[in-house]
Amino acid sequence: MAVSPIIVSDLMGGYNGTPVIHGCNMEIAHGEIVVIMGGSGSGKSTFLRHLIGLKEPMQGDVSLFGESLYGVSENERLKLLKGIGVAFQSGALLSSLTVGQNVALPLVEHSDLDRETIDIIVRMKLDFVGLLGKEDLLPSELSGGMLKRVAVARAIALDPRLTFMDEPSAGLDPVVAAALDELIIKLRDSLGMSVVVVTHELESAFKIADRIVVLDRGYIIFSGTVAEIKASSNQRIQNLINRVAEDEEFDPEAHLRRLVGEA
Repeated sequence: MAVSPIIVSDLMGGYNGTPVIHGCNMEIAHGEIVVIMGGSGSGKSTFLRHLIGLKEPMQGDVSLFGESLYGVSENERLKLLKGIGVAFQSGALLSSLTVGQNVALPLVEHSDLDRETIDIIVRMKLDFVGLLGKEDLLPSELSGGMLKRVAVARAIALDPRLTFMDEPSAGLDPVVAAALDELIIKLRDSLGMSVVVVTHELESAFKIADRIVVLDRGYIIFSGTVAEIKASSNQRIQNLINRVAEDEEFDPEAHLRRLVGEA
């Protein structure tokens, strides 16, 4: 039986000893698109940082391709992380490098390929995301949608089996966002890749997800298909997918303490 690309086991994590993520468990199958959703402050960004090796958990572990991500040496962790790709929300392209140089960077840093082979791979990746011929442009010359596509091309430069995308549709108009959704589906269908997408865009999530995982105040409160989340009887989930604001409990004493700097 094939090993799952990623397994999250009893993960607890946070900042300065204060947990933000509480006992989370998640497993992703090969060739599956999993969307992680949650409201503001739900812990999505912290959770993602643990999944991609940027933050060591307080408890629990993340397993990549059957091996512990945090129970190994730093060198072993770096080797494991070469098997994943990450497309950050802002694109995170290096402004002084051209599109082609940005996509080539993982190949230059982490492979022994010659320059000619790297150039061919760069053109192949840019062709895959619909940007062949844009190799010599600088990031400042690209539209928002093109920046996101270049980020995807760079994320898949080393042919990862698992790719993470942080808010890929954020800030894009509906037509461009829809095209990016199609690209994510293409990663799964054409390359057999597993994809984890963190997003708050409901339309995008419902279009691309094989499964949706909902984080709420650091806890995973739902994992299921689009049809299952729409049919959920959980009021917090219904509030999330119907964009209903929740009234927070008001504690006047705690509020006063915050105002005077005691909390």
